[in-house]
Amino acid sequence: MIIKPKIRGFICTTAHPIGCAEIVRREIDYVKAQKPIEDCPKRVLVIGASMGYGLASRIALAFGGKADTLGVMYDKPPQGSRTGTAGWYNTEAFEECAKDAGLYAKTVNGDAFSPDIKDMVIDVIKKDWGTCDMVVYSLAAPRRCLYDSEDGENDTIVSSVLKTIGEDYTNKTINLQTGEITKVTVTPATDEEIANTVKVMGGEDWEEWIEALSDAGVLDPKAVTIAYSYIGPELTHPLYKDGTIGKAKENLIETAKKLEAENDGISAFVAVNKALVTQSSSAIPIVPLYISVLFKVMKGKGFHEGTIEQMYRLFADKLFGAESEISTDENGLIRMDDYEMSPDVQAEVAAIWEMINSDNAKELADISGYQHDFLELFGFDVPYVDYNAEV
Repeated sequence: MIIKPKIRGFICTTAHPIGCAEIVRREIDYVKAQKPIEDCPKRVLVIGASMGYGLASRIALAFGGKADTLGVMYDKPPQGSRTGTAGWYNTEAFEECAKDAGLYAKTVNGDAFSPDIKDMVIDVIKKDWGTCDMVVYSLAAPRRCLYDSEDGENDTIVSSVLKTIGEDYTNKTINLQTGEITKVTVTPATDEEIANTVKVMGGEDWEEWIEALSDAGVLDPKAVTIAYSYIGPELTHPLYKDGTIGKAKENLIETAKKLEAENDGISAFVAVNKALVTQSSSAIPIVPLYISVLFKVMKGKGFHEGTIEQMYRLFADKLFGAESEISTDENGLIRMDDYEMSPDVQAEVAAIWEMINSDNAKELADISGYQHDFLELFGFDVPYVDYNAEV
């Protein structure tokens, strides 16, 4: 069949296997061209391993640090005329490349919130490794099943929301298909919506994973674990940092402290990453326009980074390596958003934000770059891939 992108809202319902594989190989080639990651853990569990920062973490640690990796994903294979998900094709390509390089790579496919999937992962670790010495928690999900009923038929489903807390927030947003910039108002969340967002996007499941691995005896006593977050600039704070997602991320930070306090010898970190195009960020009002302006500024200054550059720098320069010193801010966070949040970058972004409108958006923001990155998430708009060829 010939596969074309089918975009509905902020998601693409198709994925291209050749394009996805090419992106994975390109990211692997980037890592292999860098200096090796020294003192890297060798048995790494990546929860949320098929796209974005999770996939980039897996690639960086495997091909930069020669780590064996076990991934957890929740993706669908191709079926009939339906393509598989991008994560399915990404993982297929990664495992093939890892095998060719003599690296261990296995993946468990299922709901990472599920106790059954946790048990399945534990069984694989017991059988193949004995213990794991690093856990990367990179789960991004819009909803969570709490698995709180005995028969499974009455389990509670909670969903996260992208809302403010306390009052409305109005600012600019962009329609990426038309380039039109309008005002959008985001309304406050209820107390229940805030609590549910923390349940889905906070640190509770991360803690449950570490607890399950430790109780089963498959977590190395000196293991390192890391989760990912985002803070962003002041203009997005009412919606992000000070909104429902921000409450979830506060919980994530508290979870890292709790994990270290309750597990002697384990090191737990939260890395604050740079704003990038993801399915999640595409769904948040205001943020896609901010990212488009940010990309314009950072590319102009010559230090724009994608997921693989971020994750390689995290592991090679911030966490591991013979000369690495783990540098954190006053809240104990590893700031991978240091380039994004530099004063000169944010000053330029703020100046553009004030003047940008529908007429000058293509000049002042990197709209085409945003659209390209969005399509690449699903294996489209990749150079040298023939999208008119039968797959």
